Amino acid sequence: MRKLVTLFLLSFLFFTCDDGDVITVEFEFDDTFEACGNLVFHKEKDDPSESFSILLTSDSNYNSLEDVLAYTLSTDSVYATPATPTKEFTINGSSNRFNYRTYNADLPNNYFCSDVPPSEIEILTDEESVTGLVTITTSLIEDDNDGLPAWFEDENLDGDNDPSTNPTDTDGDGIPDYLDDDDDGDNVRTVTENPNFDAALGVLVDPQDTDGDGTPDYLDDDDDGDEVLTRDEENDSQDQNPANDVTNPASGLPDYLNGDVMTTVPATAWRTHTILQEFTVKVEIEGFQLPNVNYFNTYNFGTLEATETNDSRTLTPIFP
Repeated sequence: MRKLVTLFLLSFLFFTCDDGDVITVEFEFDDTFEACGNLVFHKEKDDPSESFSILLTSDSNYNSLEDVLAYTLSTDSVYATPATPTKEFTINGSSNRFNYRTYNADLPNNYFCSDVPPSEIEILTDEESVTGLVTITTSLIEDDNDGLPAWFEDENLDGDNDPSTNPTDTDGDGIPDYLDDDDDGDNVRTVTENPNFDAALGVLVDPQDTDGDGTPDYLDDDDDGDEVLTRDEENDSQDQNPANDVTNPASGLPDYLNGDVMTTVPATAWRTHTILQEFTVKVEIEGFQLPNVNYFNTYNFGTLEATETNDSRTLTPIFP
């Protein structure tokens, strides 16, 4: 998707006009940008070949993409929030710079991230602002990737439709269900227990319920109803994974789904949980002035497009 940005250029940017008329030129850039090096944001387009770039080096504690995506944990390590939700830089033409450039040819994909730019690329126009304010906003959404949306995993007892406030914690391990990839604490991942959420209908459709007690396996800590907790049915290997313990191979079932096997090996730990992270980084520039460009409004530079914005972390709850 392209965003249309109209900038007003004085006549001498492309040719001289004696009557002082203002020329309107349309710049079409994608609404995303990329990053590289010590905090260089850039976006470019072809036909004609143009680029916007931002270089930010004035803060030694915030001068890399790693700093932009840094997060802090709550005291119990359950919740993560951006370390710097909002960061501002003043454009000054030296340590913090904003440039508009045109070129003689289309730019290769790694132009701004190359130590030595291609020699065949020639900069035709280089306009730089010495004023303006760059604002970087970082947000973070975390999810347990269990096939169930966060809103569905919250009983919403507080009525605010926000799973992060007064969240449901089915197994009482301190991790709310929307961040817990093992909701019932049986050491079998929720997604493995086939809750079968239908996104179009917003409900579970025929969720797996091995013992037929009306509680789906993903919320049932005794899946086969043999009165032995699923997490305690590790007869072969005590590795917090009941799915690989099979006493009767002929049945084709692991012990935790086989009601005829009731051997108890008490669990001593919960499995390690994986929490997916999705960062969103947006940049705006306010009050910039390029020498031959008359543009004073806030410009939405766009949203960062980078593989680093998708990450994960692990958390192991304390076993009672």
